Amino acid sequence: MRISAVVPTLNDAHRLEPCLSALSEADEIIVADGGSTDATVSLASAAGATMVRGSPGLAAQLARGAEASRYGGLLFVPPGTVLDSLAVWRARKHLNRSLRPGCFWLCIEDDARRARLVEKAVDLRTRLLQLPSLSQGLAVRKDRYMAAGGYRPLPVMSHEDLLHRLPAVVQLPDEAFVSGEGIRRDGWVRRSSRTLVRLGLWHAGVAPDRIAALTAGRQAQEMGQPSAVQAAE
Repeated sequence: MRISAVVPTLNDAHRLEPCLSALSEADEIIVADGGSTDATVSLASAAGATMVRGSPGLAAQLARGAEASRYGGLLFVPPGTVLDSLAVWRARKHLNRSLRPGCFWLCIEDDARRARLVEKAVDLRTRLLQLPSLSQGLAVRKDRYMAAGGYRPLPVMSHEDLLHRLPAVVQLPDEAFVSGEGIRRDGWVRRSSRTLVRLGLWHAGVAPDRIAALTAGRQAQEMGQPSAVQAAE
């Protein structure tokens, strides 16, 4: 099965090249841009990516990228994630033999003990709740994605919303590397607490727009910088 990698961007020139380089084994790379004013578009074009441009918003950008894809396998990856060298091959192999989506193991590039705690929390969330973060990547057959209705234009929780409509996720053995810079900047406790609150409200049936209003902070919308915790929201 051929793989279309979809990367949503918004002024991500400072971290885009490692992400795209790690996706070089994909059969096509689609950069779904939300109106970048930095060098994002030129860097993506230089890497041979197909550009799909439109209004900002993580869910809308991911949906546009999937719609523009030409192949039967989709691999959604945020610009802050760098996949392991065998990840694309592993995603292709998995989708060839399974109708279930796949994700990777989160690895935060930070020596802090709190980084290991976040990794363990995300791992538990993946295994017990079947809700991996977008920072772990998401490999899914396009026919399954379309049958589930794809990404819906929600202000927050769009990734969880999609996962809820897909079969249970398989955690593949490769790693998805993310920087701990965004979490350190916002604060480990603050970012983790906001994620837990959003998940709790979502499971309680609170509408995504209400969740966004109740948990608004530095992250005005879900696009921002999808780090280990933020993209999990």
